[in-house]
Amino acid sequence: MLRKKVRITILKKVDPKVIFDGKVPSTPTGKEYKKCPKGNEGQEFIVDTNLTCPEGFCNWAWFDIYKDISVLAHGGDFYDWVERGKMYTCCSDGIRPVSFLLERIEE
Repeated sequence: MLRKKVRITILKKVDPKVIFDGKVPSTPTGKEYKKCPKGNEGQEFIVDTNLTCPEGFCNWAWFDIYKDISVLAHGGDFYDWVERGKMYTCCSDGIRPVSFLLERIEE
C-alpha cells in the first residue's frame, strides 16, 4: 500500500493563562510562560510519504502526534470519532498546548 501525504494545520495555541486561571507561574529562570512560539494558528505543514517531520515544525509536537499521522498516511481512519481521513490531536505540553487538525491528502 502506498502511503499518503498528510496536512497538519495548527488550530489553536492555548495561552497559559487559560491553563492556570490567569495566575501563570514563572519559569525556574524567572521568565513568564507565553503561548508556544512554534508556528501560527492556521499555518499548514505537509508530511510527505516518507513520514518525515516537515521543516519548521516543532519536534516535540511531532513525536506526540506521529502515531495519528502514521494511521492516516497508511489509509487508516478514526471513524466513529471524526470524519474519515481526519484527526484532531494535540501536543503534550501541559503549560502551553497546541491543537492540530490532521488531514490525509488523497491525490
